[in-house]
Amino acid sequence: MLETLTRQTYKQFEVLVIEDGSKDDAEEIVKSFSGKLDVHYFKKHNEGQGFTRNFGFERAKGDYFVIFDSDCLIPENYLEVVNQHLQTNWLDAYGGPDDAHSSFTPVQKAISYSMTSPFTTGGIRGNKKGIGQFHPRSFNMGVSRKVWETVGGFIITRSGEDIEYSIRIHSAGFKIGLIPDAKVYHKRRTNFLQFYKQLHFFGRARINVYKFFPQELKWVHFFPALFSLGIAVTLILNVFYLPLGIAFDIIYVIFTLLIFFHGWLKNKTLKVAFLSVIAAFTQLIAYGLGFMQDFWKRVILKRS
Repeated sequence: MLETLTRQTYKQFEVLVIEDGSKDDAEEIVKSFSGKLDVHYFKKHNEGQGFTRNFGFERAKGDYFVIFDSDCLIPENYLEVVNQHLQTNWLDAYGGPDDAHSSFTPVQKAISYSMTSPFTTGGIRGNKKGIGQFHPRSFNMGVSRKVWETVGGFIITRSGEDIEYSIRIHSAGFKIGLIPDAKVYHKRRTNFLQFYKQLHFFGRARINVYKFFPQELKWVHFFPALFSLGIAVTLILNVFYLPLGIAFDIIYVIFTLLIFFHGWLKNKTLKVAFLSVIAAFTQLIAYGLGFMQDFWKRVILKRS
């Protein structure tokens, strides 16, 4: 990511790299950019991403804080796009979309498609026509210093910390919005097993956010759980009552074809289209199972 920041057309920024307890630190790598960037390196004990971002906020000198994940590639006009947008249409906090870079592997492109597809996320990630209130995600997010000074930082360090933070910013009366052209290329996971584990955690994180803000649990968040339960019901019906099982089969076949052809249209390759189907099913099942797991434990059984 640091290499992509050296190419920014907007130059008035500093970079803070926060090492959150990593065994193999990046200090020497960061030092190699000292002549190209106004870069500052910090190393601290592991606390998770939310509290580590607070650590960065406390040390930043600017009036606006931009958060990236370390696996993002930043287009050269990104900061210029953000600066121009804020000059003409001020936002106290913003988020931007993510996409797959041409250098990504087919699996990474398929995962990127799945995470941004209207058939899997309902348009709630980086889409100006998304469902409900827009909540920036912390792989591509900015907040003003005034937000930090008024609202504070993250109060949970993992498991939906960015959504919780966005809701508090909204509740404090600040203006949050999407900057559609402030796009980053997000590498995400490199294989489907890692992707499954990540999305299972995301499903659990949604319940964590619910415990803070019950009103933020929308019908769209139940879709992956219903999708997963539907697969189980379909398998049972195919064994014990085939006519109804076939009807369910048709629904899933139609869904599969929609993902395949839409993924083909977006990525222009059959291989990525096929992998997009695997990614979509992995995402929905993993998220659905994680969601159901913590919904049962934390909502029904009321365990902490």
